[in-house]
Amino acid sequence: MSWKRLDTIENFFGTEVKDPYRWLEDEEDPETQEWTHVHRKLSDKYFSEGYDRDGEYNRLKQIWNYKKYFVPEKVNGKLFYQFNDGLQNQACLYMKWKAAQKLILDPVTLSEDGTTALIQTSVSRDGRYLAYSTAVHGSDWQQIRIKDLSTGQDLPEKIDWVKFTSIAWDADNRGFYYSRFPEKGTVEKKDENNFNKVYYHELHSFQNKDNLIYEQPQQKELLFTPILTEDHKYLCLTVNEGTASQNRFYCRPADEPDSPFIRLLDQQDAEYTFIGNSDSTLYFKTDLHAPKGRIISVNIEKPERENWKEVIPEKEETLEKVMVANGKFVAVYLDKAVHKISVYGLDGQFVSTIPLPAQGSLTDITASKDDRELFFGITTYLNPGIIYVYDMETENLQEWARSEPSFPAEDYKTEQVFYKSKDGTEISMFLTHKKDLMLTGQNRVLLYGYGGFNISVTPSFNPGIVRWLEQGGIYAVANLRGGGEYGEEWHKAGMLEKKQNVFDDFIAAAEWLINENYTKPEKLAIMGASNGGLLTAASMVQRPDLFGAVICRVPVIDMLRYHKFTIGRYWMPEYGDPEKDEQFSFLYRYSPLHNLVEGEAYPPVLLATAESDDRVVPAHAKKFAAALKDKASSESKVVLRLESKAGHGLGKPTSKQIEEWADFYTFLNKELD
Repeated sequence: MSWKRLDTIENFFGTEVKDPYRWLEDEEDPETQEWTHVHRKLSDKYFSEGYDRDGEYNRLKQIWNYKKYFVPEKVNGKLFYQFNDGLQNQACLYMKWKAAQKLILDPVTLSEDGTTALIQTSVSRDGRYLAYSTAVHGSDWQQIRIKDLSTGQDLPEKIDWVKFTSIAWDADNRGFYYSRFPEKGTVEKKDENNFNKVYYHELHSFQNKDNLIYEQPQQKELLFTPILTEDHKYLCLTVNEGTASQNRFYCRPADEPDSPFIRLLDQQDAEYTFIGNSDSTLYFKTDLHAPKGRIISVNIEKPERENWKEVIPEKEETLEKVMVANGKFVAVYLDKAVHKISVYGLDGQFVSTIPLPAQGSLTDITASKDDRELFFGITTYLNPGIIYVYDMETENLQEWARSEPSFPAEDYKTEQVFYKSKDGTEISMFLTHKKDLMLTGQNRVLLYGYGGFNISVTPSFNPGIVRWLEQGGIYAVANLRGGGEYGEEWHKAGMLEKKQNVFDDFIAAAEWLINENYTKPEKLAIMGASNGGLLTAASMVQRPDLFGAVICRVPVIDMLRYHKFTIGRYWMPEYGDPEKDEQFSFLYRYSPLHNLVEGEAYPPVLLATAESDDRVVPAHAKKFAAALKDKASSESKVVLRLESKAGHGLGKPTSKQIEEWADFYTFLNKELD
């Protein structure tokens, strides 16, 4: 069936760019709906024929069926934690106090199909109220509700038009601060993700009575995250512009609601992550003059930069997170993409290193400022997570809970290797496979990458990958530039005009795996999601000879129009502005949609997107699928998987995750074999 091609041409600084499938951006267009319907049927037919998909699904269901514990948080002596007994669509929230354990919230009761997810929880300081946010069908938009834990009943009020917010309870437990966007219909559609404002919600009142705390309408792109210091002394705002690493920081006395916010850090010249305070001294993790991170103190009463003090200097390892527990700094470092924890006094003096029982990643870490107990979880590529409790005074480490799937992890191993990218930069990569692997050059490899937004890709367990490993496959994860594994300079080396470095790093990983006799192009598959979807699409377009299959999930594809959809403008500090001449040039140079070659034989590609994705809209994948079918050689295989009642991945129910991975393996087994 042939589809229409428009003569849409846009002139960018003298370069004429064709966009024949722009009509697919309009989800309400009847032709778009018909195109989507046809491709959904084609996808269903592809996955139902020629391979035992049911066998994959049943085995994945077995692998997924294990108890999953999440790191607890202690509030007023009570422990709050999430737990999934195996195949529950969403984890449930429990409270443990003394010897009693109580189910607080089961998200599955909020929707019949399990597609309403619990996104955020925040317990009042006295432990009586729970504010929690939910999202439907994977949307970024959330609704906040409040539960009275003494009665188990929800209060009548609901708070809408929120996403990317914190929930900061006040000292008296009467309400909390949060940020929200304008109600739909009150602003132009293009501004629905602008004009973020901070409000105060008082319990037992409706949202229209909430007090406006702060706004900055003259800079409508700013995002505000409210924080109340643990001593209740200051109300603070972390101020961001999109996804830029650099931020601002404002504060004011919490008990002076009519006083203006002090713009303590307003130059947006570095990252400033608030750690905590000691009276009028505020502590920050920053990359100012320290790309791998350091800790500084700023006194509100003497805020001039000449009065700032360095508390803990920059080290060789990357400082990822810092918190105050039991009157000390707990600093989480990344050493070659593996986590370590060090403890320091508030004067910066080293106290101890917390011994971690495994070389892996922290799933989470929680503590209260004055509490001696620290909770954290550790995961690896072969272990879903063990949660520990650490006594800061006795230095005693005990296991609190263990998630343990039923597969023989002892038969597999993870090793870290290093390889050279195109420009000679050394890149690290984790390889997980059976211990008795033979380097025959015939092994199937699934290579994963992300490379962007200062996000670190560290060892983590995915039950979907277990199926790949037990079939003899190798799972490879490369720590590409653009990520945060090696500090802000590593991030900057893979953004804006240097984005090509990320693709070069990924392509070099594939070449290394082939040259070292792990695999060959016909057996090498690549996978990435979101920014990683851009990575896999660009790598496929640039080196179609190198890969046997491509799984491109919820991808950013059209780099000349990405900023025009939903929150796409947030990513401009990372990608660039196509409406600026010099930035258009490098975006156009690698944009996957605009670099397809007529008649090229591209490897089989599975484009997986979701109809409710309001972060990276499905139009990216749809336009790319249409363009590939139009330009690629006739033997090129293009499969578009469009998932219903799902979004970018946030809160995806277990059943949908298993269905998705069953389709992934059907695709890989059909195309790689």
